[in-house]
Amino acid sequence: MAGEKLPMAKVKMPAEVCSYVDEERMTLHLEISVPGVKKEDVKIKMLDDSFNLSAPREDFDYTATMAFCCPVRAKDAKAEYKDGLLKIEVPFKDAMEGAVDVAIA
Repeated sequence: MAGEKLPMAKVKMPAEVCSYVDEERMTLHLEISVPGVKKEDVKIKMLDDSFNLSAPREDFDYTATMAFCCPVRAKDAKAEYKDGLLKIEVPFKDAMEGAVDVAIA
């Protein structure tokens, strides 16, 4: 009501993201720096074309959202978290995955 203060939301900070493709061009690698975050607090959701990360600390929340250059197989992603660095490997989709044969008359 009048004079009542709303609770302050924690500040959002960008997580530093490094993305690169392996030499065989088969796998996308993501390295996301979120120092000071507990492993169990890191939340990442991935689609075949993007990801969203939320990683809260006591003083602020890391956040990141990124679209990928090429579709990946999100269900096959593997992640490891150690010393504030989240490493994710996810294979690219085969360009012809899901393609259908077209009958020729």
